[in-house]
Amino acid sequence: MKNWTVDDVMTEAVVSVDGTASYRSVVDLLVERRISAVPVIDEFQRVSGVVSEADLLRKIEYAGDEEPRLFEGRRKRGERGKALASTVADLMSAPAVTVLSGTSIPAAARLMDAQKVKRLPVIDDLGRLVGIVTRGDLLKVHLRPDDDIRADVGAAIAGAALAAPAGNLEVAVADGVVTLTGRVERATAAATAGSLARQVPGAAEVINKLTFDYDDRVIIGSGIGYAAR
Repeated sequence: MKNWTVDDVMTEAVVSVDGTASYRSVVDLLVERRISAVPVIDEFQRVSGVVSEADLLRKIEYAGDEEPRLFEGRRKRGERGKALASTVADLMSAPAVTVLSGTSIPAAARLMDAQKVKRLPVIDDLGRLVGIVTRGDLLKVHLRPDDDIRADVGAAIAGAALAAPAGNLEVAVADGVVTLTGRVERATAAATAGSLARQVPGAAEVINKLTFDYDDRVIIGSGIGYAAR
C-alpha cells in the first residue's frame, strides 16, 4: 500500500517573494494569482516567513491608529506595527509553520489544526522551499478512485499476517465508503482489519461487518473467550 505524503498533493511551482518586496507588490501578486498568501524566502531559498492577506489587512484595520496603546498586549502591538510596515520582512508572520518533505498527510493535517494555519510551506532537510500544501490539497486523497482504495485495503489486510480466515473476507468500496464482509477466526483480527482499512488514504468511512469464530478480547492469551453468535 502506498503511504501518501504531502509530496503527493502539494503544489511544486510555488509563488514566493523575498523580504525586500514592497507592500503594494505583494497585494498585486495575490490579486493577480488569486492566492491568499505567499512564502517569504531568503537568497538560499530557505523559508523565513509567510505573508498573507491577514498580514496585509493590518494597514486597513489600523489606518490612522498605528501608535501602540498603554497596556496593549504583545500580539496586538505587533499587529498594529504591521500597519506601518512597507516591506515583506516587516509584514510577514515569522517563523513560518512549515512541514518537511515526506511528511504523512495525517501528520500535516494535525499540524495545520494545531497551529491554526490554512497552508504549509513544504521544505527539504536544509530548509529550502520545495512546495506548498493547503487544506484543500490534503482533501485530494478523498478523490481517489474506489478501485484504488479497494486494492489498498485488500493489500493492507493481506500484509498484516492476520490469523487465517475461516471464510472469505471481501472488500467493497462505494464513494469512498469501505465495507468489510466475511468471517475470520478471532475478534481481534476483525478489529485489526477495520483499523487497517481506516488508515488507507481516501477511505472516508469503514463499515466493518466481519464476523468471527471466537472472542479473544475477553482474556487474551488465556484461551477463554466467547464464540460469535
